[in-house]
Amino acid sequence: MKTNFWIVSLVLISMTWMACESSSGSNSNSTKPKARGSIGEIILVIDSAKYAGPVGDALKDIFESDLPGMIRSESKFKVNTVDPRAMTRMLRMSTNLIYVTTFDDRGSASQVINSQFSKESKEKALNDPSLYSLRVEDEFAVGQEVLYLFGNTEPQLIENLKKNAARLQNLFEVRERGRLEKAILARKSSEANNEAKNNLGIEINVPVSYQIAKSEPGFLWVRQPTPTANRADISLFFHVEDYVSEEQTFPENILKIRDSITGKHVFGDPEDPTSYVVTEKQIVPAFRNMVINDNFTTEIRASWKTNNLSMGGSYLGYLMIDEEKGKLYYIEGFVYYPNEVHRDALREIETILLKTDVSWTPEEGA
Repeated sequence: MKTNFWIVSLVLISMTWMACESSSGSNSNSTKPKARGSIGEIILVIDSAKYAGPVGDALKDIFESDLPGMIRSESKFKVNTVDPRAMTRMLRMSTNLIYVTTFDDRGSASQVINSQFSKESKEKALNDPSLYSLRVEDEFAVGQEVLYLFGNTEPQLIENLKKNAARLQNLFEVRERGRLEKAILARKSSEANNEAKNNLGIEINVPVSYQIAKSEPGFLWVRQPTPTANRADISLFFHVEDYVSEEQTFPENILKIRDSITGKHVFGDPEDPTSYVVTEKQIVPAFRNMVINDNFTTEIRASWKTNNLSMGGSYLGYLMIDEEKGKLYYIEGFVYYPNEVHRDALREIETILLKTDVSWTPEEGA
């Protein structure tokens, strides 16, 4: 493949990264094999010496930074590095591939990647230091994302990586949520959705494998009924109350709202009233404001424990405000998976909760 920098120019100069067209579209009739790889996995193809230096540090900050609010350190993505000279047909079929190089690197590993760029392409990059990436869909397999990250020199590449860290991270976060959505929401629970509509006035989308654990006016709890050694115990709950003041959206008040809900409804052991769930205050919760479906939303990533210290885990929650309805919604997914990685379960929770429509009305849903 000779990389076409005209595509790169369109992507980066116009700054329309997420809306850009890839250099090859998906083709359901393609004779290429299907891409393979677990959710959240990235194959990073790079010279080992470069990865051990400043370029590697910049890449780690993007793809291997810790998830906030966790009891244990867990990276955002599962990154596996591969020497370009060791690439096999199987590795080229990976779902997420990132090639990283600089054109001044004369090492044999980087030269393997550099050989894929034409002389004209390299000259164009030399004349425009803002060019640093190229996305190609389905290059070696169907359903694949291939990203080339490059620079004339290491300092130039590092500068571009730091400037565009959030975009690069978001590219794979959105992509992996999309992949996961297709897998887990192919069959949805109509029972849970109908209960949410009737009880809370919202529309939710949860997999059919989730069952209703508790439903009371203004509150709904659903969970996976059969967690296993290879499957986390995931619970989701949904709550609604009146929105009366902006102060309700302050971080300290969000935690109070959250803990008042779990203190009343969520117990590690329903037979033990002291086992109600609270936020783990020793781990600093992380808050992020956003807008979802025109509704002001605050995301919370934090850890939880039972009041009697018998259980604990991590959680991801969203406080959503519908000013037109005058309602505040708090929706959350929490994980119980002792001594195991929570990243995949949290990504599942995120995928499900972001499909919640708090602005739903009977007229619209009819």
